[in-house]
Amino acid sequence: MSTEPPDDDPFRKPPPTNQGGGSPYDNPQDPQPQQPQNPYDNTAPPPPPYGGDPYGAGGPGPGDPLAGMPPLAESGRRVLARIIDMVLIGIIVGLLSWAFDIASFDTDGDSINAGKQAGSSLLTAVLYIAYDVILTARTGQTLGKRLLKLRVANLDNGATPSTQTNLIRALVLWVPFAFCCACIWTAICGGWSFFDKPYKQGLHDKAAKTVVVSSG
Repeated sequence: MSTEPPDDDPFRKPPPTNQGGGSPYDNPQDPQPQQPQNPYDNTAPPPPPYGGDPYGAGGPGPGDPLAGMPPLAESGRRVLARIIDMVLIGIIVGLLSWAFDIASFDTDGDSINAGKQAGSSLLTAVLYIAYDVILTARTGQTLGKRLLKLRVANLDNGATPSTQTNLIRALVLWVPFAFCCACIWTAICGGWSFFDKPYKQGLHDKAAKTVVVSSG
């Protein structure tokens, strides 16, 4: 009897061959392994919170900074809020002017007491500016705006404006009012919002790059 192992002995079979080269155990049907993507690889910069450049071309649209922001305040409500503020501060200005004896002008022929006039104007400017800056920097609202449910916001991101931004805004609004143009300047500066598009800004808003929006 022969002691040779049978030809189909699995231990005598040569390993599989691959005519195309490479490992004989490669499966050509297997897809190439995918490289894992880096979850932190983000080449596109994220958009700004409210759409980008507020003064970019095209107005409201995909790049509109008002996207996601509360609606712009109606100009009529802004005027009413401003009148409330002017009445409140006007009462304080009147009381302090009376207390410091600068409430009236002494006239002697064509001579006017310029010192009292300058003192009254300075007191008016300081009180109105301080009132606007302090309250608006805290919550974006003066008392008038709080009653009418309005607030001041940065145009580029909707945040409450900084003290510096509010100071610019208040200076543009109140310095001409106190020293030369009084109600005429206030009407022009604030009334600009009735015609301004697309952001309904007064001249003081344009200087500070702010808008007034509804808060409720």
